[in-house]
Amino acid sequence: MKRRTLLQSAAVISASLAAPRIARADGPKTVNFAPQADLASLDPVWTTADVTRNYSLAVFDTLYAYDAQFHVQPQMVAGHTVSADGKTWELTLRDGLVFHDGQKVLAKDCVPSIKRFGARNPFGQVLMTRVDEISAPSDTMIRFRLKQPFPLLSTALAEYQCVIMPERLATTDPFKQVSEVVGSGPFKFLANERIPGSRVVFAKNAAYVPRKDGVPSFNSGPKVANVDRVVWNVIPDPATASAALQEGEIDWWEQPQLDLLPQLRTYKDITIAVKDRTGEVGCLRFNELNPPFDNAAIRRVALAAIDQKEVMEAVAGAEPSLYKTGVGLFVPGTPMASAVGVEVMNPPKDYDKLKKDLAAAGYKGEKIVVLGASNFPTIWAEAQVATDMLIKAGFNCDMQALDWGTVVQRRSSQEPVAKGGWNVFYTYLGGFGNISPASSIAIRGNGKAAWFGWPTNTKIEALIAAWFQAPDQAAQHKLCEQMQEAFWQDPSYVPMGMYDQPTAFKTYMKDVPDGWPQFYGVKKEA
Repeated sequence: MKRRTLLQSAAVISASLAAPRIARADGPKTVNFAPQADLASLDPVWTTADVTRNYSLAVFDTLYAYDAQFHVQPQMVAGHTVSADGKTWELTLRDGLVFHDGQKVLAKDCVPSIKRFGARNPFGQVLMTRVDEISAPSDTMIRFRLKQPFPLLSTALAEYQCVIMPERLATTDPFKQVSEVVGSGPFKFLANERIPGSRVVFAKNAAYVPRKDGVPSFNSGPKVANVDRVVWNVIPDPATASAALQEGEIDWWEQPQLDLLPQLRTYKDITIAVKDRTGEVGCLRFNELNPPFDNAAIRRVALAAIDQKEVMEAVAGAEPSLYKTGVGLFVPGTPMASAVGVEVMNPPKDYDKLKKDLAAAGYKGEKIVVLGASNFPTIWAEAQVATDMLIKAGFNCDMQALDWGTVVQRRSSQEPVAKGGWNVFYTYLGGFGNISPASSIAIRGNGKAAWFGWPTNTKIEALIAAWFQAPDQAAQHKLCEQMQEAFWQDPSYVPMGMYDQPTAFKTYMKDVPDGWPQFYGVKKEA
């Protein structure tokens, strides 16, 4: 199946004819933004969905943050001290931190926030295995007592999911969503203006005090809100979103469909740029709690059935310079990347042989429930093509076309397929998880504590633990090669190639940051 063929007619239709229209973009104090999908979850600890990450960056703040060179900088903390033996860290909160409900941010809020993060995030989980105690000896001090030195402690706390919430919310079970939104970031989430499936609104937090030092870079440094409101307009149809950007009804389209980029480039008042250089790795994720993908041999057949080039042609064939194949666990060209074993996904594919391998592995034709987000063009493209490959290899696939919000909710279910569970879902792995085992959500094999799919893989876990103790980058890289070799034998997902996703915005939008969509620092000079 060639998904580009399916889209050719849509790509040549003038987007200016699309309907319905949304209200014309407001003045210089309001940014109208079209996100990649609707905001299905308001809890960045509970889900890894990028749309929730983007909302989180506006509403919450973190103790540390990353700059554009991926170096860690203090954010909510003034600084920290480390004992001579490396086992005691004391973090001091900076002045001026206030929650959106008017209460001061205290160390006693930070302690349960860190613990909640540490229960779900892969990097946080590694940190917590090394922690004896986290305490709040004063209103402004957070103390870590460690079982062993862990120099990457501040790096772990820089993960975007390590959001600081009031104590009453931070004590929520990390496997349940919080009941309300109270952050301390530069924007407030306006729950009363939320229209599910249509609209998300943020207002400038007038009480927010930016850092007095540092340089704004990625999500670190002073976070200065130059606009009063940010309105997310959920526009599922790409042609409608394209028309809205051309007509000035929105100011910024997060993920323009790649087939429409040539048309958008004809407009001199639209800027198209790749802002996130960590890329998007296509991901076919297995549920290892349910048969048949509780069987590693069956997972290996599924992996061998996927042709990365054909998947990426479907996703980004209109812009071939944006995609890469030969992708293993980490982005090609980055320090931890390896070519070990990637040839298993190279063409040509012998589907007759794969059918025999599948039968030999013990597959008996069970129905495979596949979750595909039909309102998310790049996910839907990979879902159609990859599922077709699974069918050719002999899998009995029940492809369910859902909206992305429903996929986000349903993938958290550990129920059997007969009770609403699932076997496969499609997504993309973006951000820091693509460049290091430290924060990769997809390679962890720690069972029920792992990312959706819940794989158990003691060999991978041992290699990740050794990676954190490696003396230098060369030793880390060798361990990553061993991880990748072990991964092909016991895969928890299928890496399906990668691409860089451009964003598009009006030229009057100034200082649009590199990295993920963020709204502090942005200026609108319309």
